[in-house]
Amino acid sequence: MRASDHRPGRTTPPRPLDVESLFPDLAAHRRTATRLHPRPGTPGPHDSHVGGPMLWPADEPWPVCTTPHRRAPGPGPLPLVALAQLHARDVPDLPAGPDGCDLLQVFWCPFDAHGPTGYGMYTHLRWRRAAEVREPTADLPAPGAVGFDGYLPEPCVLHPERITEYPYIELLTGELGAAVEEWEDAQEEAAYEAEEEAEEEAEEAGEDGGEPWLPTYQCDLSVAPGWKVGGHAAWNLTGPGTMDCEACGCPMELLLTVATTEWQADRKSWIPLEDGPMSPTGVVVGNHGKLNVFACPRDPSHPHGFSVQ
Repeated sequence: MRASDHRPGRTTPPRPLDVESLFPDLAAHRRTATRLHPRPGTPGPHDSHVGGPMLWPADEPWPVCTTPHRRAPGPGPLPLVALAQLHARDVPDLPAGPDGCDLLQVFWCPFDAHGPTGYGMYTHLRWRRAAEVREPTADLPAPGAVGFDGYLPEPCVLHPERITEYPYIELLTGELGAAVEEWEDAQEEAAYEAEEEAEEEAEEAGEDGGEPWLPTYQCDLSVAPGWKVGGHAAWNLTGPGTMDCEACGCPMELLLTVATTEWQADRKSWIPLEDGPMSPTGVVVGNHGKLNVFACPRDPSHPHGFSVQ
């Protein structure tokens, strides 16, 4: 029996408003996502996890990075860092891989030394059938030289939970987009006025003012923060975008989000009822952002797409 069978779950609080009752047209854009809820623990090679031991065949070479690294001159190919392992049995929104593979293994290089600028990330994904790993290796390579500690995840067990998401606000178009934007502006204005009123009342009473809060579409009703599989991507750094498959031109879909934090100050409504660590994995992506990994829905063997937000 898997260790995950005995782990308590994590529960996202109900959304503060039923967004489809406000905007019925959003129903057509509804998607499910699986929040992974990583928490420090001791996962085994047969578990889904972040930063734990991989279910890796003893006779298969470990993936390496062959790019020269300015901050690590001299070493040959560097072993990639094991970032995450996801079994389809544990993660409802994990799509089938090529040829029906049911296990996704994610690695990355611990140096910013890649891509056109020479300062980008390198992430490598490997699909396989878990049942075919009959002799897993017990000798996993150490990371070796490391350019940034944020590439070294703390071992974490997962507590997968399926939720509902809606598109990033700037991707909503037409009458629907205009209606959501108008409502969002009204909520922010109302919150600002309530804050001013609370501060005046607190000052008159000689007390500290509270923080009035009103839910917004962007922060509370659309895209969940943290590590997740599936759902909608957030585009808070670059602005709204799309990702097309370089092999066939098909619009790609979000496969995985690797996040620095599980929630932010303006997204506290997503903190699970059971607990709320902000950065359980120790991973840092870019300027404390997130890595969105995209997959081709037409053919999962096509190259993945990546966007740092």
